[in-house]
Amino acid sequence: MCVCVSDACLQLPQTASARLVIVVVMAFTTDVAAVLGTLCPAVVAVNRNCARLRADREVVLGAVKQNGRFLRVASDELRADREVVLAAVKQVGGALQAAAADMRADREIVLEAVTQNGWSLEYASPDMRGDREVVTKAVQNTGWALQFASQNLRADPEVVLEAVTNVGASLQFALIEEVD
Repeated sequence: MCVCVSDACLQLPQTASARLVIVVVMAFTTDVAAVLGTLCPAVVAVNRNCARLRADREVVLGAVKQNGRFLRVASDELRADREVVLAAVKQVGGALQAAAADMRADREIVLEAVTQNGWSLEYASPDMRGDREVVTKAVQNTGWALQFASQNLRADPEVVLEAVTNVGASLQFALIEEVD
């Protein structure tokens, strides 16, 4: 297996009995020993310079299951892979930011992301920001997500109530009609 850190590439032996844990190390460093010293011996470190590994579905899927943030170093093709993106947002909802546009419009993926982290509503497609169930899940996670909802839902008393019940200060994002 190739361990890529900055421009350095080393080969790691792979034993049949060892389970390979994949972690993406996004630091740009040439100190391979320091990076690997903090990780278990059966770890593959991948950064932006390893195009082959960034496009390897098995490697990326393993990486995002460990930490969804690693979706951002995946190839464009894998950021559009439904299974990879779903695994990433289940782990870290904010991984939605790195997903391809059509994945940010996928209801199941967005629901998973906002349930895990309401702030990820910011990266959802406009249609998903107008989806009542999606926005409700987001504001239940954090009332602050109300600021990313569609105007219709920011004016919806039930959605606003969910948001302010979670975070009172989210009232500032509500669109409230003035009564004369």
